[in-house]
Amino acid sequence: MGSRALLLAAASAALLAGGSLTFAQPLPGTSAASMAALARGEWPAYAGTYASAKYSPLDQITRANVGSLRVVWRWASPDQGVRRANPGIDPSFLHEATPIMVGGVLYTVTSLSQVAAVDAATGTTKWVFDPGVYKHGMPANLGWVHRGVAYWRDGEDERIIVLAAHAFMFALDAKTAHPVPAFGENGVVDLSLGLGRTVRDRTHYSVTSPPVIVRDVVVVVGSSITDFPLHRDMPPGDVRGFDVRTGKKLWTFRAVPGPGEVGHETWENESWKVTGGVNVWALMSGDEDLGYVSLPFSTPANDYYGGHRHGDNLFAESLVCVDARTGRRIWHYQIVRHGLWDYDLPAAPVLFDVVRDGKTIKAVAQPTKQGFLFAFDRVSGAPLWPIEDRPVPQSAVPGEKSAATQPFPTKPAAFEIQGVREEDLVDFTPVLREAAIAIVQRYDRGPLYTPPTERGTITMPSIAGGASWSGSAWDPDSATLYVTTIRMPSVLALRKPFAGESGDTHVGSPRPFLFGPGMPLFKPPWGSVVAIDMTTGEHRWRAAVGSGAFRALDGLGISGPLGWPSRSFPLVTRSLLLVGQAGFHTSAQPALTNPFRRTFTLSNREPRLSAYDKATGALIAEVPVPGNANGAPMTYMVRGTQYIVFPVGGSNIPEELIALTLP
Repeated sequence: MGSRALLLAAASAALLAGGSLTFAQPLPGTSAASMAALARGEWPAYAGTYASAKYSPLDQITRANVGSLRVVWRWASPDQGVRRANPGIDPSFLHEATPIMVGGVLYTVTSLSQVAAVDAATGTTKWVFDPGVYKHGMPANLGWVHRGVAYWRDGEDERIIVLAAHAFMFALDAKTAHPVPAFGENGVVDLSLGLGRTVRDRTHYSVTSPPVIVRDVVVVVGSSITDFPLHRDMPPGDVRGFDVRTGKKLWTFRAVPGPGEVGHETWENESWKVTGGVNVWALMSGDEDLGYVSLPFSTPANDYYGGHRHGDNLFAESLVCVDARTGRRIWHYQIVRHGLWDYDLPAAPVLFDVVRDGKTIKAVAQPTKQGFLFAFDRVSGAPLWPIEDRPVPQSAVPGEKSAATQPFPTKPAAFEIQGVREEDLVDFTPVLREAAIAIVQRYDRGPLYTPPTERGTITMPSIAGGASWSGSAWDPDSATLYVTTIRMPSVLALRKPFAGESGDTHVGSPRPFLFGPGMPLFKPPWGSVVAIDMTTGEHRWRAAVGSGAFRALDGLGISGPLGWPSRSFPLVTRSLLLVGQAGFHTSAQPALTNPFRRTFTLSNREPRLSAYDKATGALIAEVPVPGNANGAPMTYMVRGTQYIVFPVGGSNIPEELIALTLP
């Protein structure tokens, strides 16, 4: 179906549903069925569609009335009941799951991997499926956390696919919540099997993000793996495709290539045999038109020291495009060579189209923790703008052999401060400036990609970004990409491992956030959203998210929002850019089930839904909400009413979905 016919079909579907929805431009890489679902007011995938645009054509909520939004229902997570009955379960990290909506029903997953169906108009629970994975103990990395589910349909066969903690994949009947008997073994596939290495402990290998389902037959699965080398041969982050009807494995893409495979030579001294990680823990994207899937890979195990894995270490920190049916690599680009900074590719690549010299280019953009946006032709992998190899500082740590150069995109310009320079430090007063300088002088520092040291190296942006898994949103009407970013550094230090801790000579001892003199260390805005014109590669505007009113600023006469250094989640509609910002963790304590792991105490901070003018970044309204949005907001229309829903809570705060509509 051509673009014009697709737009007409979407408009017709919307009119039949009682709405007035049209697309000024179609969403790239999105099938006619997915476009029609959006036009009906549905939200059939985590980011609206697998193109990861986070865009909806709904227009009932506008700049004129967005300030009137109010909470109409709150859905309490069933995890609360499970925890009351099982008091030994560790607290969750955050409630991060964004629901999908199909046919008037929301489908979501909880931090404990329970799946629920919820009436989209009332917030009433229709069913809950509990896989009981909490019996296996606290999962890898941040513990109990999950981001969403996927939906698939063939006629009357409707399924919810969830990748549960501890690496179990379930296929559930969307109407009844019953596991589908023909899928795997009675509805479940054990993803810890078939990796080429034994997963010694399920607490080392888990899944936190939803799958991508492309061409009806393939489920593409990533993983969450502990980056710290708890033993020599950690699990590899292979990506696999499964038949969506039977659960049969169709293919495996090896994250760490073996003999005869592309990239094998980049793992020197046979390090490919034992190095783990190199996984896709973030959201993935799928091109339903081309039948491709874009995979944002992360770092190898032992994020901060690579003395045991000399070489560039492909496919670590690479964007890889594969054929969804076969797993065949179409193209790849390595964004960080021999990574030492925990600069995982943290977010879903965004599919978009751009017109150059009268020709439409199918493109993909990858935001990064280090504040770059890499943009490529998603058919060929050719960069949209030149990417330069530039020399970077070298490591002096014994045994390390850092990469001599790293790739730097010439456009768009970096959307975050990179590296440490005194002129970028906070300087509201001479006293604050001197205090900031004194803080940075305690550590090693330099430009972007300055390697970790035993003393500790300030890394800017931090290991959390820059861009984070909250990602970006695409406006097809204006060819603008909206990227959210955090302005906060980390300290990356190396130390000798404790007895029995690791086989490596050094391990990382990171300080995730380095704070300044009563406020963040660098000049504001400390949390912001940046609008980037993807036709020209130029920044259009930057707007702070949150007031950033730290107490140390009291009495200084500073006006204007400065932004909170917290993750922010964008959503684009026909009329608005909407942004929800996460809360913050105030303390950490040992986990109940593992003294070497941590759980956290969460606090809300200015919980609001902020609405911005898409063209200028002007703040239109701030809507107070019951808690910070710890996951991405989504929107849909049911029974003639547009809703906005997002997750709140986690850790010590009850986990809920919050629904807003106009009065």
